[in-house]
Amino acid sequence: MSINEEIISLLKKSLLSATTKGRIPEVGLLDIQLDYPKRQEYGNISTNIAFSIAKKIRTSPYAVAQIIIESIEKTGGLISKVEIAGGGFINFWVTKERLYQVLKEIEEANESYGTSNIGQGKKVLIDFVSANPTGPLHVGHGRSADYGDILANILAFCGYKVTREYYINDIGTQMKTLGESLKIRYLQLLGQDVQLPDNGYKGEYLVEIARTLYKQKEDTCRNEEVEFFTNFAKDAILEDIRKTLIDFGVQYDSWFSEKELYDSKQVDEVIDSLKKVGFTYESEGALWLKTTAFGDEKDRVLIRQENNTSGRREHTYFAGDIAYHKNKYARGYDILINAWGTDHHGYIKRLEAAMSALGYPANNLMFLLCQLVSLRRDNQPVSMSTRAGEFVTLSELIKEVGKDVARFFFVMRKLNSHLEFDLDLAKQSSKENPVYYIQYVHARTCSILAKAVEKGLPQSLANQANLNLLKLDEELALIFKLASLPQEIINCAKCYEPHGLTAYLMELAGIFHNYYQHHRVISANKELSQARLVLVNAVRIVIRNTLTLLGVSAPQRM
Repeated sequence: MSINEEIISLLKKSLLSATTKGRIPEVGLLDIQLDYPKRQEYGNISTNIAFSIAKKIRTSPYAVAQIIIESIEKTGGLISKVEIAGGGFINFWVTKERLYQVLKEIEEANESYGTSNIGQGKKVLIDFVSANPTGPLHVGHGRSADYGDILANILAFCGYKVTREYYINDIGTQMKTLGESLKIRYLQLLGQDVQLPDNGYKGEYLVEIARTLYKQKEDTCRNEEVEFFTNFAKDAILEDIRKTLIDFGVQYDSWFSEKELYDSKQVDEVIDSLKKVGFTYESEGALWLKTTAFGDEKDRVLIRQENNTSGRREHTYFAGDIAYHKNKYARGYDILINAWGTDHHGYIKRLEAAMSALGYPANNLMFLLCQLVSLRRDNQPVSMSTRAGEFVTLSELIKEVGKDVARFFFVMRKLNSHLEFDLDLAKQSSKENPVYYIQYVHARTCSILAKAVEKGLPQSLANQANLNLLKLDEELALIFKLASLPQEIINCAKCYEPHGLTAYLMELAGIFHNYYQHHRVISANKELSQARLVLVNAVRIVIRNTLTLLGVSAPQRM
């Protein structure tokens, strides 16, 4: 049990005791939140629970805090001091003995330090990136790939059973346009005077695919239908997407084809289901879903009116999305997470409405919207236009700055915040570059431990070293920062916000760097050296574990 969990348990017992004795009225279940004060004089951990209770029972937070403190079991093993501050905040000081125990826990858990079981084996499906296979992945897709993969790592670390899925949008107008564009590029290689239409795909990547086709088939494909060119382009682009994601350290458990939903009649079946439950109607030659019955601003079309060109009615993308999510529910997932671009914001309510109409719990659906990414070089914005085929691909970014830097930078801010990616900073080998700085601290801990071996110091084990010698304020602050990792990971899992781990690592690296600059780890005092080596090894383990969750390497030498 972590220190946070122990304090929460202590608070719950205190509240139970206070309510049993009639000192505080029964207020039901409470979500006890803990925080870490910025200043040492306010203790190690703080809670605002007294404010939450006071609001419900209409009394002063200070009075509630006083009752809670008086009802806390006096245990010397965990808490050395408790005080009230700011009119009702309760501040806790953790004992040195409990902090020393953390070093033993880290050493014993090693690679599993920071894990928890808050997920209790619940099945989670994360659908992320899922870009149309009409071109290579660009930097915006990289942010979604990074975010989704790290979130999957964190949830798995917290006891969830996670599946990563890529939804392939391989049907519809965009795919037909892709095939038409490739055919024109191919015919141009054969010397024909044909031009791309205004809505055609203009990127150089399609010219390369046309060259590959010509190399394989020469001029034998000039009379093939557009579908042939669509499939050839799709396969080539998907292969490029897979390779780029692997280079980025992202691998999927499942690749799900939208086309297969139609081929297997699942889209037709879901529309029949919606008709049976009475939430569809015909109007203006189209089939509509009554999404307004579930809070949407207007009803949505499932099947369009008859197309003058094809002479038939066609399903909307919305119909395919409903079938896809019905398929997810049928596979037994407890939580369905969709990491979408912000341009999909308007789709959330209608999809929730469709799932409710089918009788599925819409609150099992989670939508995480990914804001745009902009690049800067030489303090100037890098121009990008996907429509014109002019954009920086994820593969190009990886080659320029490296996988580790790209992955860390992409998750340094909340997903719903615009991210400005500084290419010049990303390539710096200095403390200004947070990735270099953190990796350097990890390499330094490895170097210190190796140096200790060279000097003949035996491997320092926490249960053998005299940890009472770690009494400097800097040492205790460092240990407490290490102790907070499990809760940091839990917070990221609960909020679906991995960026908290980058901030945690930067703070930890700063604390360690300051400590190392002012205090020798290996000295003539063998007993003190062994205690400090235990601390250094714990820092190494925590940095490595956290970097691993972020998909970033932890080098032993730099």
